[in-house]
Amino acid sequence: MRWLLFKRQPSRHHCPMQSASPIAPRHTGARFEATEWTVVLGAAAVSGDAARAAMERLCRIYWPAVYAFIRRQGLAPHDAQDLAQDFFARIVEKQSLQQVDREKGRFRSFLVASLRNFLANARDHAHAAKRGGGANVVSIEAEQAERGYFDVADSRDATPEQSFDRQWALTVLDRAMKRLEQEQAAAGKASQFARLREFLSNAADEGYDRVAVELGLKPGTVSVTVYRLRQRYRDLVRAEVAQTVAAGDDVDAELGYLLGVL
Repeated sequence: MRWLLFKRQPSRHHCPMQSASPIAPRHTGARFEATEWTVVLGAAAVSGDAARAAMERLCRIYWPAVYAFIRRQGLAPHDAQDLAQDFFARIVEKQSLQQVDREKGRFRSFLVASLRNFLANARDHAHAAKRGGGANVVSIEAEQAERGYFDVADSRDATPEQSFDRQWALTVLDRAMKRLEQEQAAAGKASQFARLREFLSNAADEGYDRVAVELGLKPGTVSVTVYRLRQRYRDLVRAEVAQTVAAGDDVDAELGYLLGVL
C-alpha cells in the first residue's frame, strides 16, 4: 500500500530467515528494523557473527532489487537467484562494504555499480556458482522473488537499472508501511489500522461511514484518523529515504526520483 501519490500497490517480500534485531522509535514503544546506513556501516565495521548478522539483514533488505536487476538481464529465474546469492557472497568475501563512504553518495548507486561490475565478470552460471561456493547468504522463496520481479517488469523497455530502482522504491514503501503498522500495534490500535489502511492509497472518503459503524466511531473521527495516518506514512517514507543518502544530500530529490520510477 502506498500513500496517495502512488499509483498501485507494492509487492510484499518476506525472506524466510531469522528476523533482524529491531530498534524502537522515540515517540512510541514500537520496534522495527535498523535503517539501511546503520546496517551498511555495521556490516563494514565488525567481524565474525556480528558481521554475518549485519550482512544477512542487508541482503534481506536489498534482495528484491538485486534480483530484479539480474533477472532483467534476461536470465532464467533460478540463474538469477543463484547470481544474487553469489553477488552478496562476493560482497562478504571481498569486504566491499569497507569501501562505502556515506559522505560520498547514495548506497543505492554504490550497489548498482557493484552489480554492473559483478555481472560483467560473471560469464556463465557455472563460473558464478564456483566463485560463490554454493553458500547461501540469505534465503528467499523462489516464487516470491519471481513474483516481485514481475511486479516491476511490466515494461519490456525497462533497463536493469530501472528495474532495480523501481523494486527498491517498492521496498522503501513496504518498509515504511510495516513501521506504521508496528507503531499502531504498539499503541493498541492494530485492529483499527487493519480496517483503515485501505484508505491510505485512496483519496476519496467513500466507505468512511461503513468503517465507522464497524469500528464504533463517528465518520468524522475516521476521517481525521485516516488523515493522520497518511501524514505519518509520508513521514516514515521520507525517513526511510533519508537513511539511504549521503549526509547533507537532498532527501527530497531522492524521494522525488523514487516516486518518478513508479
